[in-house]
Amino acid sequence: MGISEVEPVERSHPLQAADERAALNSMLDFLRATVVNKVAGLTDEQASTHSVPASALTPAGLVKHLTGTERFWFAIDFAAQDIEWPWPDDNPHGAFALSPDDTLASLVAAYQAECARSRAVVAAAPSLDDLAQGKDMTFNLRYALTHMIEETARHLGHLDLLRESLDGTTGQ
Repeated sequence: MGISEVEPVERSHPLQAADERAALNSMLDFLRATVVNKVAGLTDEQASTHSVPASALTPAGLVKHLTGTERFWFAIDFAAQDIEWPWPDDNPHGAFALSPDDTLASLVAAYQAECARSRAVVAAAPSLDDLAQGKDMTFNLRYALTHMIEETARHLGHLDLLRESLDGTTGQ
């Protein structure tokens, strides 16, 4: 199997002197771009390999999971959009498992599209203090952004280990 169709994307360093909204958005966008760059160049076979013993995590599975968390936190819970639930019924917060038709390129494209939807949700909210509109949700936009920064950064650590185990690639 040849190199995947996933190409690295340009990253802009997070803003170091900005208002709160711009600082949070720039940090999350930096991490989102890093996710794509961490998997760029992997083959589909590499991206679906369990490269760290005792762990079922794969690079492709992590991208799939991050796509679901973007949808869940921003579109479904914060904006109350009536869109498809991102995870299977038997694993309501997982989606690390790959289906036979998942390719790295399709998963990265879905991730980038979901990040774009999330950006639009965030941009449409007048204030970081705006409360989530989803049923029984009590968090504000500030919390959603900081949670997604934490979620994405944590899984980038996993991607670091998986990628290094697969082909020795390290770095940002």
